[in-house]
Amino acid sequence: MKQYRVGIIGATGMVGQRFVTLLENHPWFKVTALAASASSAGKTYLEAVGSRWAFDWDIPAYVRDMVVMDASECEKVASKVDFVFCAVALPKDKTRELEEAYARTETPVVSNNSACRMLPDVPMVIPEINSDHTRVIPAQRMRLGTERGFIAVKPNCSIQNYVPALSPLRSYGIRKISVCTYQAISGAGKTFKRWPEMIDNVIPYIGGEEEKSEKEPLKIWGSLNSDLSAIVNASEPVISAQCLRVPVTDGHMSAVSVSFDTVPEEAAILDAWRHFDSPAARLGLPSAPKQFLNYFDEPDRPQTRLDRSIENGMGVAIGRLRRDSLFDYKFVTLSHNTLRGAAGGGVLSAEMLCALDYIRNK
Repeated sequence: MKQYRVGIIGATGMVGQRFVTLLENHPWFKVTALAASASSAGKTYLEAVGSRWAFDWDIPAYVRDMVVMDASECEKVASKVDFVFCAVALPKDKTRELEEAYARTETPVVSNNSACRMLPDVPMVIPEINSDHTRVIPAQRMRLGTERGFIAVKPNCSIQNYVPALSPLRSYGIRKISVCTYQAISGAGKTFKRWPEMIDNVIPYIGGEEEKSEKEPLKIWGSLNSDLSAIVNASEPVISAQCLRVPVTDGHMSAVSVSFDTVPEEAAILDAWRHFDSPAARLGLPSAPKQFLNYFDEPDRPQTRLDRSIENGMGVAIGRLRRDSLFDYKFVTLSHNTLRGAAGGGVLSAEMLCALDYIRNK
């Protein structure tokens, strides 16, 4: 397999730090550029991150002394890489402006940010579910005026456990979904040391999260139009979401209730989960989980602390499937929000884009 030079834009934030750790020994990707705000530029990565390092292990040696670049100097950063991961903390308009600027340097952008997610010619992919949406990339390149540059995004972290669990059941006609997500503090880029107010506390509001949780699945379940110029969002199901911040470090859990046009037998649902055929696994991608969907028969599983790291944090844990008195079925799902939901999902998406020849060496 070819080797690719990689940049991390927003390298000093929590998701950027996750990218740093995940790429330390990656078989395809070598980090050749780290970029962040002007206040971090010119410092070593160790100096720039300082006490904000979010993990129990040390900053990897391979980046400790790497000098951080100014993320706004797109041409300079782009000259050192084949593509970039982007995880910046900017307003949406500034994020889109930055990502499109990198794309116009003929540098593909794999983004963790939400600014471009709902653009009709930007693929928002979970590689196991909607990899075919990448076929919109040539149309996006036409809009941007590029030959190789483009933007691909990963979905919101909160939907990446219940959307995978529901996707193999769509043949039964999903009509309504009610979901309540219980989201870890790392989803806000925080640790308990930096956010002591979260200890022994639940906050029943996360800005913008419920809207994303209700709308983004419809794009993932959408389809390409006839000339492959846009992704058309699915018109159903109706989704109602509530999103709560809970006092756990990592791992987003969802309580899901669902109604179908044709109600499947419980055994059929379990079979669909246990025998889900993953395109990402067939492509032999290094970060792809061997078993994407993992069902637990125990009545008290999945549990966040026990099961968030299933399949190296790239799998989805499911449990408690049972009939529902208002809907047809209800169940619980769990995934690791900064691995599957953020940096890990970004790395897997980049692997897929390389395997499908959308990302090439400069």
